[in-house]
Amino acid sequence: MQDLEHNSQMTAEPERAIVLPEANPSLPLKGDFERMAKRRFQNPKPKREGKWWYLRVWQDTYVRGVRTRVRQRIKIAPASMPEREVKKVAAELLRPINQGLISVGSAITFGEYVDGIYISTVLPLLAKTTQDCYEGMIGKYLKPTFGPSCLRDLSPLTLQRYFSDTGQSKIAYPSVLKIRDALSSILRSAVRYGFLVTNPLDGLQLPPDKRGRRRKPFISPEQFDALLQRMPEPYATMVYVAVWTGLRVSELIGLKWRCIHADSISVEERYCRGDWSAPKSEASAATIAVEPDVITRIVRLKVLTVTVRAGCAVRRYKVVKADGLDDLVFQSVKDGKPMSDGNVLKRFLKPAAAELGIPFVTGVRLVGSDSAGFFFVAALCTYIVRSA
Repeated sequence: MQDLEHNSQMTAEPERAIVLPEANPSLPLKGDFERMAKRRFQNPKPKREGKWWYLRVWQDTYVRGVRTRVRQRIKIAPASMPEREVKKVAAELLRPINQGLISVGSAITFGEYVDGIYISTVLPLLAKTTQDCYEGMIGKYLKPTFGPSCLRDLSPLTLQRYFSDTGQSKIAYPSVLKIRDALSSILRSAVRYGFLVTNPLDGLQLPPDKRGRRRKPFISPEQFDALLQRMPEPYATMVYVAVWTGLRVSELIGLKWRCIHADSISVEERYCRGDWSAPKSEASAATIAVEPDVITRIVRLKVLTVTVRAGCAVRRYKVVKADGLDDLVFQSVKDGKPMSDGNVLKRFLKPAAAELGIPFVTGVRLVGSDSAGFFFVAALCTYIVRSA
């Protein structure tokens, strides 16, 4: 008898072949056998039932996180179509399955992929404002619509019909753009991680923007000066610097004293709603020349003190509590911590604008930036003041 390396109890007589252990189902498998399984060839025969031709195919699906194969009946053609033509239709439907163009992972539902993979793996890599925007679009629009659908069911036609319907619905056009961006991010990650072979959103055509072109509102230099006078420090200086430098709100909030020079300002970091990060683009990470009046107004913050009412009490705080190289230029009045752009907008800019009768100071953001509504006004002021 011949002693075998894999199993000492297995023997073989001369001229008899021994099957390798990998073919033994009781032993652990080696290699990419999942890829082999998903390429199993299928060629079922169409059957006529009632008024339709049907095709029964095996498809992968996920039940409570476990992948299983189920046989599904697919309606392919009316019963009036000849059998020869029906077979042609069936062959086209089976071609992606037999050629491996539909991956095993595409059987997972859209909702399961978003909750189990995208939100925990991809979303934290994005900017905080982008995360908030995408989470809103996912919860309000995408999961209610596509949540129960498998990724493989999100065909280009299905997605195009959805966005074509949004053009007829009451969804505002800016929201349609955000829905598209959020869905594109999800499907791109699905392709990157092997759940989809191609991105079904490629080539999508959005409905036209029916809002028309609107004339941008503006304010005069006199209104701008009056607006600053009605705002306390350091918020008035923030708007002033935003106008004369064009910095984003996140760049202003993250500005440190080492970035303030005699005739220029360097943008090194940004702070946006709890997150420190690099500037939004390479062009933003630069040193920009500014007017001497801008530097003078910034440095003036070091000697200012503001009065804050807390009920019946009156408290006085230094505007700049520390001016070391790594300390913030614009510090929260009470604690000296990074500011909240939303609070500045709601508590100081909008009330000051309301006193002047300026109705268009809202929380609308600049397209392509993370700036709050008051920098929308600041950008308009930039044009008016510099051209005056």
